[in-house]
Amino acid sequence: MQKIDTIAVHAGQPNDEQTGAVTFPIFQTSTYGQTWPGEHKGYSYSRTANPTREALERCLAALEGGKHGLAFASGLAAATACVLTLQRGDHVIACNDLYGGVYRLFTQIFSKFGLEFSFVDAAAKPESVEAAIKPNTRLLWIETPSNPLLRITDIEPAAATARGHGIKTVVDNTFASPYLQNPLSLGADIVLHSTTKYLNGHADVIGGALVVNDDDLAEELHLYQNAAGGVPGPFDCFLTLRGIKTIGPRMERHCANASRIAEFLQQHPAVERVYYPGLESHPGHEIAARQQRYFGGMVSFDLRAVAEESKRFTTLTQVFTLAESLGAVKSLLCHPPSMTHACVAPNVRKQNGIGHNLVRLSVGIEDGEELIADLDQALAQVSVGRKLTAVSS
Repeated sequence: MQKIDTIAVHAGQPNDEQTGAVTFPIFQTSTYGQTWPGEHKGYSYSRTANPTREALERCLAALEGGKHGLAFASGLAAATACVLTLQRGDHVIACNDLYGGVYRLFTQIFSKFGLEFSFVDAAAKPESVEAAIKPNTRLLWIETPSNPLLRITDIEPAAATARGHGIKTVVDNTFASPYLQNPLSLGADIVLHSTTKYLNGHADVIGGALVVNDDDLAEELHLYQNAAGGVPGPFDCFLTLRGIKTIGPRMERHCANASRIAEFLQQHPAVERVYYPGLESHPGHEIAARQQRYFGGMVSFDLRAVAEESKRFTTLTQVFTLAESLGAVKSLLCHPPSMTHACVAPNVRKQNGIGHNLVRLSVGIEDGEELIADLDQALAQVSVGRKLTAVSS
């Protein structure tokens, strides 16, 4: 069996038979000629299927150890396809610490169509999953590590609980990437990715993906992919494939830099608390060590500063860029309460531990010492001459 670094370079991407090109071609076409009405060479319209997209889908499936991959125009388009498998009156259990865009999709869009959502602390209180199950529960939605507090849910027992009640489990694997974690092998039914992030890795494309093993589920999801039309263009697929080829060395540098930064922040007097599963103090450390290969490139922390000072901190870095998104080779930082999770009601953010002094780092592959020096100088500017007041989360 090939290892993941080899899969990333080769899976789904044979050399071109006609020319010998070693890079899989971009089939930049919307439609295909037919020899007779309804008779063609496997492709009729690029919303339904495109060779470049299929190459990406085969690669994604191989990376996750799955049978079927489906590529989408964004992570939220992929999430939408998952929810389209449900019927009016169905119930979804989701972890309470999850990407703000998915929370908005659930509570502001699909709740209008008769779906019901419950949010539980699946990481700290795994028994809450069982307790939330109803006769109409059809889906368990997990992020691990979660966004933005990097909570770790033990996938295997959570998925087993869901399976025992006939419930499918979706695991958003965006923060970990297939290089660090493979939820299908732990019992998940659907693995979701924003391929915008670590899979592409270069902040130059938007995309999403689903990977499954079940043939019938794959056929149903393909129906929604085609009928709802949230598909990526061939050039986006090409860019994602190009990024995937280097996911191994990139993830190793992301993880190494993030680990050093987490240890630095943990000792800094201007920092109240650090959220990073690689730290032994993290409540999910042992689970992450068991179900992940490394601890990831994301670090979040609470500053010992009032809200406006925490915001100001994010403008003081010189190597880190203040921006949404994550998983790029370039280091980014954001203030989740006013950026990625601004669409979540303030009382819900507070209840879930997202305080006004929270900062999230997407640690890139730059020199680790320079990244630490950059954070150090920014932290010094926040703390000098100002009273550091902890903000309750």
